[in-house]
Amino acid sequence: MEFIGTRGAPPVYGGVAILKGIAPDGGLYVPSSFPRLKREDLENMLWMDYPERAACIMKEFLDDYTEAELKEYADKAYARFENGEPAPVTDIDGETFIMELFHGPTLAFKDVALTILPYLMTSARKKYAGGEKTLILVATSGDTGKAALEGFKDVEGTEIIVFYPSDGVSDLQKLQMQTTKGSNTHVVGIKGNFDDAQTAVKRIFTDPECKRKLQEMGYALSSANSINWGRLMPQIVYYVSAYLDLVGAEEIDMGDEVNFAVPTGNFGNVLAAYYARKMGIPIGKLIVASNVNNVLTDFFTTGKYDVNRPFHKTMSPSMDILVSSNLERLLFEMGGRDPGFVRKIMDELSRFGMYTVDLEVLEEKFPEFQGYCATEEDTASAIDNFFETHDYLLDPHTAVAVSAYYDYLTETGDPTKTVIASTASPYKFAHDVLKSLTGVNEPDPFRAIKRLHNFTGVRVPEEIAGLENETPVHTLVIEKEDMEQTIFDILRAKDE
Repeated sequence: MEFIGTRGAPPVYGGVAILKGIAPDGGLYVPSSFPRLKREDLENMLWMDYPERAACIMKEFLDDYTEAELKEYADKAYARFENGEPAPVTDIDGETFIMELFHGPTLAFKDVALTILPYLMTSARKKYAGGEKTLILVATSGDTGKAALEGFKDVEGTEIIVFYPSDGVSDLQKLQMQTTKGSNTHVVGIKGNFDDAQTAVKRIFTDPECKRKLQEMGYALSSANSINWGRLMPQIVYYVSAYLDLVGAEEIDMGDEVNFAVPTGNFGNVLAAYYARKMGIPIGKLIVASNVNNVLTDFFTTGKYDVNRPFHKTMSPSMDILVSSNLERLLFEMGGRDPGFVRKIMDELSRFGMYTVDLEVLEEKFPEFQGYCATEEDTASAIDNFFETHDYLLDPHTAVAVSAYYDYLTETGDPTKTVIASTASPYKFAHDVLKSLTGVNEPDPFRAIKRLHNFTGVRVPEEIAGLENETPVHTLVIEKEDMEQTIFDILRAKDE
């Protein structure tokens, strides 16, 4: 299968799309068509384990890899998850289910894709790179950074540089990144927010002079953000898998519709659910859950996308995003896959910080999307009420999705069974979760972890508990304007 660029870049094979990360013109790669999973395919996958399902689904897109290769990569990647289960589904009350995506090595949903992406990229390098080393550039709002660092740590022929907002992630997220080992890992804080980091990284990807200088140093750029198809594709798998798990548990019959409520900032996670729907999974509604940085809520309710608004730091920092890069892929579908339509809109966004689409067309083409947002008070209440009612501990991002789901349920009364995507361990945000439950404001992250454990009895993951004795090794913080120069300083230091 070929992959085409949303802004008109020439088609490439799947491995090339993964290796490049982003198209040369700044557009994003998407499949030239979406394969359909027939009922027979779903029934065959019903009793497969997760790696087998992953290989079956990924082979539909990546015909320049063998199914045996994909199965090997999935086996190795998902062996790193607790009980070998990347996306177990927990029954809350017979109508509501939680898909737990936080059982990987960094306790966040990004692990599902970023444990397998290095295998996909290493294979693509051998097929297509011609001896060049790969430079992975990452902008993170919290969880992607550590998951990417862990996935690409000590991968041969690869350097990875992660930029994060120095005051825009939780203490535990920052410590996870700063304590990363590995001879090829580099972590840099910036004085700015995630959008600043993401904008600078995307500019570097499309700057011919920057790419020429990197090429002279023997590097080709790639991305581990969800703009890379190799990030998005493995996320499609867990929506298919969750549906099959509900059928296997006899919670639904094959063919019944299921809703998904997804916390999102960069629009990648919920877009993967939409792609699963395009492949034939009977998904009813996709509840797009935002925090007070509610640019996506406004888009789906008004048709207007406007980043000219205050930027809020919240207790759900991985969603503190105003420029949702993956929305470009949905706009590509909205415009009938016309690159000119996308170029016009992206030009308006670049020039004016906003664009507007026809709301009637948006609702007609994408009736499955329902946008809701949660305030900080809504998020705290969701954490408290869900624990009191169901004895289940939510992290703030999942709590945003829970709040959005109950708003949707109150508004519509929709009886369709719903799966809520849970994206991180609550212990990564112990301060805010503890405060939501008890009112206690404990600034020390490890005291907060202990108090949260004592209050809830929920086990503290070893990956979190062990951080207390770790010493940060990546402490560099720079002005956002110095990101490009910092990249070259790091690479020159490596070559000395």
